[in-house]
Amino acid sequence: MKNKIKSTALATLLTGTALLTGTLPTGSEAAESPFAVAMEKMEIDGLNIAYREAGDPDNPTVLLLHGFPTSSHMFRELIPELAAKYHVIAPDYPGFGASDMPDAASYDYSFANAADIVTQLIDAKGVDDYAVYLMDYGAPVGYRMFAEHPERVTGFIIQNGNAYEEGLRDFWDPIKAYWAEPSSENGNALRGFLTMEATVWQFTHGVGDVSKVSPDNFWHVQYLLDRPGNQEVQLEMFLDYGTNVDEYAKWQAMFREHQPPALIVWGQNDQIFPAEGAHPYLDDLNDVEFHLLDTGHFALEEYGEVIVGEIHDFLPRTQN
Repeated sequence: MKNKIKSTALATLLTGTALLTGTLPTGSEAAESPFAVAMEKMEIDGLNIAYREAGDPDNPTVLLLHGFPTSSHMFRELIPELAAKYHVIAPDYPGFGASDMPDAASYDYSFANAADIVTQLIDAKGVDDYAVYLMDYGAPVGYRMFAEHPERVTGFIIQNGNAYEEGLRDFWDPIKAYWAEPSSENGNALRGFLTMEATVWQFTHGVGDVSKVSPDNFWHVQYLLDRPGNQEVQLEMFLDYGTNVDEYAKWQAMFREHQPPALIVWGQNDQIFPAEGAHPYLDDLNDVEFHLLDTGHFALEEYGEVIVGEIHDFLPRTQN
């Protein structure tokens, strides 16, 4: 279908649909799910890479790629919702979550390396093809994998993840300054993004009902950021993000050539990846479901059930 656009805000999404109220199951409800989520590790290139896995490996695979500054933890409630019909894998990149965090001075923290690690993981798990949920940092990781093996990607679920310069607004100015001049001064100017105040802001800015954002996110993320040496890891990733921008034109050309189906579920109040970055996908992809959600950066927190419903509607189309 040609650009099936559904730009929907809160009122439209919730009208007349009981399914679309509330968030994903939490607490005891999640614990009762028969689709247990395994927390595993695999050695890849000398590093222990952590990942969450659920569902029957004989079912189609859905790969979940997390953003900054979190980990596969951001998918903790989505995974059991998909596991009944799909094989689900959600890795932690090196330096994130429960994966190893080698010293930034001795390891190449880059999006190319993260994409290679994830590719080796799914290869070792025997995954031939997959649909992929891309969020924030997960977008360049996933698009680099797509650029290497487009035939393996059956579809994209895109949530606040950029492939167009239109989405890099004022928020990115200090990061762009670091790309242009990777000095200690410009790097130190970015350390404010790694504080508890910034973490809470990322999860709550633009959210309509902040009570739907679990405070556990803050403690999980900040613990990881506050580990000795992790700020240097994050500065390396901030710097390397500029290499993704150089790849945008290539990815866009591949979208036009290969035309994978896509579901866009985008928090429209996000200042990091604003909605300007969502619309250009419609110029390059023909088969798109497009939803702007009245929430912020981590849209799963407030709109979990909405996104789950859209994913379940979308994924069968990726299996033809």
